[in-house]
Amino acid sequence: ASSFARMFVQVCLYFYCKCLWRCLKFVVRKLTGRCELQRICYNTKPGAARTLKIEASLKASKSKRLQTSVSVHPDAIEKTIDDIMELKRINPDINPQLGISLQACLLQIVGYRNLIAEVEKLRREPYDSENPQHEEMLLKLWKCLKPNSPLKARISKQWCEIGFQGDDPKTDFRGMGLLGLYNLVYFAEWDTEIAQQVLSDSLQPKYSQFSKAEWEKKKFDKAIGYSFAIVGINITDLAYNLLVSGALKTHFYNVAPEAPTLTHFQQTFCYLMHEFHKFWIEEDPLDIMEFNRVREKFHKRILKQLQNPEMALCPHFAASESLTNM
Repeated sequence: ASSFARMFVQVCLYFYCKCLWRCLKFVVRKLTGRCELQRICYNTKPGAARTLKIEASLKASKSKRLQTSVSVHPDAIEKTIDDIMELKRINPDINPQLGISLQACLLQIVGYRNLIAEVEKLRREPYDSENPQHEEMLLKLWKCLKPNSPLKARISKQWCEIGFQGDDPKTDFRGMGLLGLYNLVYFAEWDTEIAQQVLSDSLQPKYSQFSKAEWEKKKFDKAIGYSFAIVGINITDLAYNLLVSGALKTHFYNVAPEAPTLTHFQQTFCYLMHEFHKFWIEEDPLDIMEFNRVREKFHKRILKQLQNPEMALCPHFAASESLTNM
């Protein structure tokens, strides 16, 4: 009986607050002469702070047309803006900037949804050694990371040198599909110097508090502690979960002035790889068995950073330059 009473009170409070909120919005509109969308656009600067509020407002609207505006096709955004202005009885001639601001927000919101679909498609596509394009990408990864060491054979122990588990890397892509390979190749091709440095560091002897002679006698992991490629696939999983959960909205809405793209996602992966590498060294784990603990701690740190609406994880990338210059 007590649990039923508690549930009843919660339901009553929910509907009371909802009705009170709608009444408050109505009063504010009458006093200011502006709807909630206008107030957000005029009082909040561009970026995640504005777009997240616009997204929440549209989703919470009692109008079905406004609710569905966050999931329209990109080509339909201009018409959707016209529909919103008409529905809200806003004169576009008097409020020309509002349409531009709403369009920018909707491009980001719709683009984020489409990016999730694109990333998910890559994740679900398995690596196929019979596909020439897949094989070409894999060989490009080797050439970017080990330009001075030719690969002697497609099936080779050499793959372990860049952090794969066996003679044939295709088996390591099962968890993240082609997405893992796409990210690793992007990192190696576009952030080559850092990628090569991270790979080199991951293979360096780790003596910790022991002398070199003492360390050689131990049976601990004798490197900084991880396999580059396997960790890259694991960090791809972390980036994927941040994306799907919506945590990366803060970052993408701040660095992509319009729709975030796969390139933005891959640049974010590069940042996460670099930061995780530094974090791993700071944590100084004894061996690879501590990987999950370190990864989880790193994940929580990134999530906390993304709670700040001003946050841009990697503002130094070219993708964010147009926003910085606005």
